[in-house]
Amino acid sequence: MFPKLETSRLILREIGNEDIKSIFSIFSNSDVTRFYGMEPMENVDQAKQLITNFTKSYQKKQGIRWGIVKKEDNELLGTIGFNNWVPKNKRAEIGYDLHPSNWRKGYATEAIQCVMSYGFSEMDLNRIGAIVYLENKASSQLLKSIGFAAEGILKDYMLQNGHFYDVTMFSLLKHSRE
Repeated sequence: MFPKLETSRLILREIGNEDIKSIFSIFSNSDVTRFYGMEPMENVDQAKQLITNFTKSYQKKQGIRWGIVKKEDNELLGTIGFNNWVPKNKRAEIGYDLHPSNWRKGYATEAIQCVMSYGFSEMDLNRIGAIVYLENKASSQLLKSIGFAAEGILKDYMLQNGHFYDVTMFSLLKHSRE
């Protein structure tokens, strides 16, 4: 059964076909995909495929992706979850996105802290990594503010729009939180 998580303002729940329009709205926005490693979506079929990919990833225990929903109005603000989940090695990479209308309101921090807690306690992760484009200063600052350490720069790590980008590898280890 897919885990449902809750914070003071948010519900983190499974993403389904009822979210296709919201997912399209988020991922068709070039401000969102600019540092995401993908091109902006051009049609709702792409949103449906992304939701299918999230479901398959969870079923195969390769990742888990929650929809970030505001309690007050049930609006889907974005998504958050773990990619590249390797249970044997007790590690995963966190990824998140929000529609720009919800940036700088503390939602990402709230959701990340909730998902990190779940990852360490329920998924038995020892390491949570994050890959951030060098140009994405806001995300780098956010991760540092909640305890992630920058480990180094990976050169030409992401290819987007025919251009290679360097990224910073961040991590947070379970024992560093105890």
